[in-house]
Amino acid sequence: MKTVICPGSFDPVTVGHMDIIRRSALMFDKVIVVVMNNYQKRNSHAFSAEERVELLRRCTKNLPNVEVEAYEGLLAEYARQKQAVAVVKGLRAVSDFEYEFQQALTNKQLNSELDTVFVTTTAENMFLSSSVVKQVCELGGDISGFVPEEIRDDIIKRLRGRGDKQ
Repeated sequence: MKTVICPGSFDPVTVGHMDIIRRSALMFDKVIVVVMNNYQKRNSHAFSAEERVELLRRCTKNLPNVEVEAYEGLLAEYARQKQAVAVVKGLRAVSDFEYEFQQALTNKQLNSELDTVFVTTTAENMFLSSSVVKQVCELGGDISGFVPEEIRDDIIKRLRGRGDKQ
């Protein structure tokens, strides 16, 4: 059984994230979506790790080979614990590649058994990021096309009006 890890901060989950997760679920036997804290953004998370896990579980409930967990620590070590063969990372643009390539090389150095698979986003999701979702929502814009319907109201409830207080 080929297990892969699909890591991210998922703060919040976007339709772009879900596209990568769904496509990974078609390619591999088991996909573990792991919520991690982005240390560059650690003080700006809109949702706690536990909340992000719950939101992802709601979005992936119809994907039987997908599990969702949270993890604090090195991704390479987590992958070793889960006996994962690869990390799946979505790429929106060339600008994503440099950072992700550096992460892939670091993970390979820390866990020589671990490969990284890059999956390019669809054209309609190239612009989409959690940061864009937060900004649009905080300023009162319509995020319907940006986030899964199952969690849209949760995101709006958390973020709406935050932009007015800045």
